Amino acid sequence: MASITENLSAETAPLLAHECSTIPKEQLHAPGPDFMDRCFLPSSRPPQVLRSLGQLYNHGRLSGTGYLSILPVDQGIEHTAGASFGPNPLYFDPENIIKLAVEGGCNAVATTFGTFGTVARRYAHKIPFLVKINHNELLTYPNKYDQILFGSVEEAWNLGATAVGATVYFGSEESGRQLQEVAHAFERAHELGMATVLWCYTRNNAFKTQDKDFHVSADLTGQANHLGVTIGADIIKQKLPENNGGFSTLKFGKTHPAMYDKLATDHPIDLTRYQVANCYMGRIGLINSGGESLGAGDRDAAIRTAIINKRAGGQGLISGRKAFQRPFAEGVDLLHVIQDVYLDKAITLA
Repeated sequence: MASITENLSAETAPLLAHECSTIPKEQLHAPGPDFMDRCFLPSSRPPQVLRSLGQLYNHGRLSGTGYLSILPVDQGIEHTAGASFGPNPLYFDPENIIKLAVEGGCNAVATTFGTFGTVARRYAHKIPFLVKINHNELLTYPNKYDQILFGSVEEAWNLGATAVGATVYFGSEESGRQLQEVAHAFERAHELGMATVLWCYTRNNAFKTQDKDFHVSADLTGQANHLGVTIGADIIKQKLPENNGGFSTLKFGKTHPAMYDKLATDHPIDLTRYQVANCYMGRIGLINSGGESLGAGDRDAAIRTAIINKRAGGQGLISGRKAFQRPFAEGVDLLHVIQDVYLDKAITLA
């Protein structure tokens, strides 16, 4: 395999030279082939959950590396099906979602009760299932920031799920109820032997000012991550941070000068390392979302996001739209390009 570091864009190449001067890499529980033994074996996870986590970490092209590449396709609910699958109607047929994850060499496929319910018996033995159990449906007008359960943990187990996933919209009016629902669901999932993945997203109109969108600030997303690992998430999904100072600018929460002076800079790798630190210094893996598809620049954007995540101490990407909103073969290639970042030993912790 040729090094992915060859022919990087002018924006991405400098990321390889960055040295993190905030949180030392030696303090992190870095991903690696022995990650399960180092970080989950001492935990309270039952043996059945360890087996499920082993299935996730030991499948696909990244098997045995400690890194994860997951294909998520729940946008048919979260963004409307037409908006999600309009660029490539192939994926109105849910079987093609699973096929893309299999051909793409992913560790797992994350999608809905409906998708798995149509093809579970055909693919349950071919790739780990991550069932997303709650969603924000878009037919309520005006739209509101709420995640509601679409099924039970038991139903996910019956579908053959290796893991369940859920979202909490931290900062929303309904976040207290969501937090309790998801904590209960994750407890039940662990009892049944399944792993848990939390989409730790922030949602509040007040988080967006004229100048900045603090939904992607390192301090707010970092705290969301910290709450997520506290309620029993085995893996945290978070958007890549783009700024900092949400708490201090919006004047809420509790802060300390070190949050901004010592623990982070404005460099994207340092901002992401603060997210990793809030995942118990990497004891719980951070996977960043791949973001929307913007067309021709998707490949470079995906490589850039993967390099930032890996060099910060993260465990991988959960990238959907960049893969499924293009022709099938191109989607497979993009997933492989992302995975190649994590397979490239020349890309190390900053």
